[in-house]
Amino acid sequence: MNKNTSFVSKLGLGLGAGALAFGLAPMAAPAFVPAAAAQSASEIDAVVGALRGISTMKADFTQTDRQGTTLRGTMTLKRPGKIRFDYGKSADFLVISNGKSLYMVDYEVAQVERWPIGNSPLGALFDPNKDVKRFGKIVPTGNRNVISVEVRDPKKPEFGMITLIFTRNASAPGGWQLTNWVALDAQNNRTRVNLSNQRYGLAVSDSTFTFKDPRRSTRRPG
Repeated sequence: MNKNTSFVSKLGLGLGAGALAFGLAPMAAPAFVPAAAAQSASEIDAVVGALRGISTMKADFTQTDRQGTTLRGTMTLKRPGKIRFDYGKSADFLVISNGKSLYMVDYEVAQVERWPIGNSPLGALFDPNKDVKRFGKIVPTGNRNVISVEVRDPKKPEFGMITLIFTRNASAPGGWQLTNWVALDAQNNRTRVNLSNQRYGLAVSDSTFTFKDPRRSTRRPG
């Protein structure tokens, strides 16, 4: 991995150098006729229900940045607020949230960066009732089995925007399965993350969301 590759392209989470920013400046919300507004509210509720219904989830992911660079790995999520993006034992970096803070761990340069979860674009996954319910906007897809929702805080454009895509799936929590998202940061860097092989309700130890600090050891976690 090129050392000059930004965390945006590494993670697909819009984590830029020194700041969390994964979207564009706020745009005016479109005007809805009442029926469309009711449908939009119903779909927002469906998305919130689907995310809140996940206690634990594991999924394979494929991440592609705007230059077409593709990385693969495994995502593990556990409520409340825990997530791990593992790019495999050969990778030199790791992304982990322990429920309080989000860490980017770079073993190549022995560096750890930390942000409060509340400043992370992953807030839409961690606290959908707060972020998706308040800031989500449905994007019409023309397919009743697909929901697309943009999430961004108009008062914090520096945090950017994330677009979450759900497909109807009776076996997923709430009947809707998160299949991918697209992140845009304030510099218009676009990264897409596709999920597959989603598994729910698995036993996941809290130790999954810990890491060896490279500032104390150069060994990669097992």
